[in-house]
Amino acid sequence: MGKASLHKDNLVRTAMRLFRRQGYASSGLQQILAESGAPKGSLYHYFPDGKEALGEAAVRLAADMIGRMLRDLADRHSDPTAFVRAYARTMAGWMQASDFESGCPIATTLLETAPQSPAITAAGLQAIDDWTDVIAGVFERDGMPRRSARTRAGLVISAMEGALILARVRQSTRPILDVVQIASASGTA
Repeated sequence: MGKASLHKDNLVRTAMRLFRRQGYASSGLQQILAESGAPKGSLYHYFPDGKEALGEAAVRLAADMIGRMLRDLADRHSDPTAFVRAYARTMAGWMQASDFESGCPIATTLLETAPQSPAITAAGLQAIDDWTDVIAGVFERDGMPRRSARTRAGLVISAMEGALILARVRQSTRPILDVVQIASASGTA
C-alpha cells in the first residue's frame, strides 16, 4: 500500500473508530486528522465533500468488516442457534475488549445522520441489507421459508443493536449473549 493510500485508509479507520466511540457529531475533522497521522491535504484530496464523505466511507468499511465476520461465521455454523451464539460471542468479545466503550460500528453514525445524509443513509441501508442476507441464509439453509428467514434475520440484527446499547449501559456482555434466544425461539434449532 502506497503512502497516499495509507493516509486514506488511516483517515477512514480513525473516523470509524471515533464515530463508534464518541459519535459522528462529536468527532471533528481536526481530531480525525491528528489521530490518523494523515496530512490535512489528504483529507480534502480523498474526501472533497468533507466529513459526510468520510462518514460514508467509515460506514462502508465497518459494514464490510461486520459482513466478512458474519459470512465467516455462516460458513462455520450451519445451525441457526450455533451461528447466532457465535455472532453474540464475537460481539460480546469486541464489547468487552473495548471496556464497553464501543458499540456497533455503524449505529451511532446512522442515528446521527440518517436520513439527513443520503450518502451515509444509503451506506447504512446497504450494510443492513447485506447483513440480513447473510443471517437469513443461515435460517434458510436450516429449512425456514425465505420470507420468515429474512424477518428472523431482521429480528436478530435489531436485537443485537439493542443489546449493544444495553451492554454499554450495564457494562455487561449478558444482553448480547441473550440474543441467542431469538435463534432458539425459531423452532429450527
